Amino acid sequence: MSDMSRIKTFNLPDLGEGLTEGEILAWLVKVGDTIELNQPIVEVETAKAAVEIPAKWAGQVQAIHHPEGTTVEVGTPIIAIDTDPGAGPLDTPSTTATPDGDLPTPSAASLAAVEVAPAEGMIEPGLIGGAAPGGRTAVLVGYGPRTTSAKRRPRKGAVPAQTATTVAPAGVDHGVVVGDKPAGTPTIPAPHVHDRRGGAVGAVAAGVLAKPPVRKLAKDLGVDLRTLTGSGPLGSITREDVQQALSGATAAAEPIIATSTATSAASFGADREQRIPVKGVRKLTAENMSRSAFTAPHVTEFLTVDVTRGMKALERLRGRREWRDVRVSPLLLVAKAVLLAVKRHPMVNSTWAGDEIVVKEYVNLGIAAATERGLIVPNVKDAGRLPLRELADALNNLVQTAKSGRTSPADMSGGTLTITNVGVFGVDTGTPILPPGESAILAFGAVREMPWVHKGKVKPRQVTTLGLSFDHRIIDGELGSKFLRDIGDFLADPEAALLAWT
Repeated sequence: MSDMSRIKTFNLPDLGEGLTEGEILAWLVKVGDTIELNQPIVEVETAKAAVEIPAKWAGQVQAIHHPEGTTVEVGTPIIAIDTDPGAGPLDTPSTTATPDGDLPTPSAASLAAVEVAPAEGMIEPGLIGGAAPGGRTAVLVGYGPRTTSAKRRPRKGAVPAQTATTVAPAGVDHGVVVGDKPAGTPTIPAPHVHDRRGGAVGAVAAGVLAKPPVRKLAKDLGVDLRTLTGSGPLGSITREDVQQALSGATAAAEPIIATSTATSAASFGADREQRIPVKGVRKLTAENMSRSAFTAPHVTEFLTVDVTRGMKALERLRGRREWRDVRVSPLLLVAKAVLLAVKRHPMVNSTWAGDEIVVKEYVNLGIAAATERGLIVPNVKDAGRLPLRELADALNNLVQTAKSGRTSPADMSGGTLTITNVGVFGVDTGTPILPPGESAILAFGAVREMPWVHKGKVKPRQVTTLGLSFDHRIIDGELGSKFLRDIGDFLADPEAALLAWT
């Protein structure tokens, strides 16, 4: 078998929902490792979830093209695999990213030996995805992006293409993007920029591993990246490195001036600020919430309910033999109340579609979950058809998967109605924002023991507050009030509500 047919390049696949890029969180293999078919090789975070991507071939890892922390577009080569390592050594040694972010220069023979598998399709420059029937590519979940030119807005103050500089020698492609152009572009001398202190600084600081925002910051502040030692992944230069270098240079250049006060004035600059990149799940959540808040006219109603009987019913349920190994929480009671109330008021489970309202006969019940990567809303598919025991198992699995960060994009799509359990944070209720495409969301507050008038006397009772936000284009005040009232009635006395409604 020739080197050309042995080496396969694995491109970042479309992970579903038309996502166009992902961030490499962690490599699960290293150069030289022997891998099996469908073995997880890399963990990638998209705008919806973190997923492990399996290998398409068995073999030996020959090259890793992008270090951890890099955001790459769908269709970009990320790893090279030798599918027949037993056939003998290749013409050139394996390559991987060095701590400085650079790759050893491969030979022309090794470059010619790397090919894209026919199943992936050749991806032309400037295109997302390759040629396939219907103009789409094969993906892990859902439909891939169309074969259309990727359009980007020009950056403000971007260096013209004819003056851009790259790290790699002309004609060599290491698979790593440095600066604003991919490695492999012929090297052209970079113009010099004079900083505000009079020093000449390279325009793109060739040979240094740094993200474009960090390069721009260094350029604006007049810091030469080539003089810095990176503290980021694989020795990359971070924003903090640039700011620390600037503060150090300023302290060295300016003489110390005695002041009349014993202590210096407090600093309110960048050295006491933290900048967190908005990406992945957090970025998608921000976009969805902004779009929903300024598209659907929100109305929120509140209801305070004595749930003492409901909590006692849960205790009796936990005591039953067939339920002793099941986690039974108040959220289960709320979910059942919502599903029963939807049957009585189907219009609540609908979507505004411009010139029509789509009423859905199935309920994909979303449960808002706070994770380390941000807010996600996975949902239980067709929850209205599940018996109570299966609903409890589904809710428990959903919550545990979300906490572990393993929720798939498919589990977060198609939601029709959502519950947000803000009570776990010790608050009474809130005014939740509708997930896009849904017409109602219920906030379930903390269950507290409070004084309550019961049978004409003030007694300590278990009380909670519900908050229902709904799309006023679909749900008017009467419908929203009846729906919320039914949920409250079920929580107050589940047995009586079931007898009355079924």
